Amino acid sequence: MQANMNKAHRDRMAFMRICSGKFTKGMEVFHYQGNKKIKLNQSKQIMAESREEVEEAYSGDIIGVFDPGIFSIGDTLCTPKNKFAYDGIPTFAPEHFALIRNTDTMKRKQFVKGVEQIAQEGAIQIFTELGGGMEEIIVGVVGVLQFEVLAYRLKNEYNVDIVNTPLPYQFVRWIKNDSIDLKTLNLSSDTKKVQDLKGQYLLLFSNEWGVRWATDKNPDLVLAEFSKN
Repeated sequence: MQANMNKAHRDRMAFMRICSGKFTKGMEVFHYQGNKKIKLNQSKQIMAESREEVEEAYSGDIIGVFDPGIFSIGDTLCTPKNKFAYDGIPTFAPEHFALIRNTDTMKRKQFVKGVEQIAQEGAIQIFTELGGGMEEIIVGVVGVLQFEVLAYRLKNEYNVDIVNTPLPYQFVRWIKNDSIDLKTLNLSSDTKKVQDLKGQYLLLFSNEWGVRWATDKNPDLVLAEFSKN
């Protein structure tokens, strides 16, 4: 996924690999995660700054298709008559966290659009507190340089300035229980309950002791170190 590759159009491209069969421009496919049929009318091959229309592609080829905001990393496109989905791509736990706030409340729409699109590309992971909005979000990254990249892209692509406040969390765990009352969990005082973009529940921990406390005090709680797109 890559947004704003063409500054003149502010479009977003989804890159996909043809795993089997043949792609033909304009063909109808089934988007498994969206549970609907779509037509792939705009298809490109990209080399540096040049773009070429793709009429056909075969197994092993990588092409870019226009994304109107329906695709995510790990999605499966297949023929409508043979519906199936590949196993998801793992989303590994970030190692650094910060609270991100938009400095201009009048630019809330640009701020939300920017962080969501950049997160959908896989460059960052964003979390919100339960019941909270998008005025302030928690951003998780693997390397601290990604915070600088986020600030630069929000400024240059969305005209948004942000304030970055580092947070003390070191570990994140996805809650894998299908149904669990988060209010009943026995957690350490510095553990935070959050949601990711897909609405999955997670716990943020400041240290390993907090992780052990959560698992010891809640024997039915199932935690995972990564999720799947």
